[in-house]
Amino acid sequence: MQWKYLIVLAIITNLVVGCTGESRSNQVDNPTPNNTTTSASAPVGVGNFQAAEHPTKGKVAVVTEAGKQYLEFDENFKTDNGPDLFVILYRTDAPPVSGIKEKDYTQIAPLQKTSGKQRYAVPQNIKLANYKSVAIWCRKFNATFGYAAL
Repeated sequence: MQWKYLIVLAIITNLVVGCTGESRSNQVDNPTPNNTTTSASAPVGVGNFQAAEHPTKGKVAVVTEAGKQYLEFDENFKTDNGPDLFVILYRTDAPPVSGIKEKDYTQIAPLQKTSGKQRYAVPQNIKLANYKSVAIWCRKFNATFGYAAL
């Protein structure tokens, strides 16, 4: 009878000790940028996302780095999930909620994820001065999920 108790006690002790190990974080420490990096990637334009067909929030910044331009969404970016979502540049400050015409926008890339920090390269042949906003657009239903005026 005592052997049963000893075995049960040993199993419980093993489980308790095994579950109290150190938790490791998957976070990667980012080095503090130096002045050269900061000035080289200073935002050219910044906008706040707002809802259209779906709740959308966060900020987008146009950043120039090593002669290339990028759209950077901040860590607070969030929109709903949907089919066939794209990041687009639109010619006016506020794209229509639905029925966007092909001549009025340029596709940048499929949306990487529906929340969090992300970055999109702007093709070199695109003149950002011709566009007034960034939008999250559902190609399948031609619907604007949200947008940010630049």
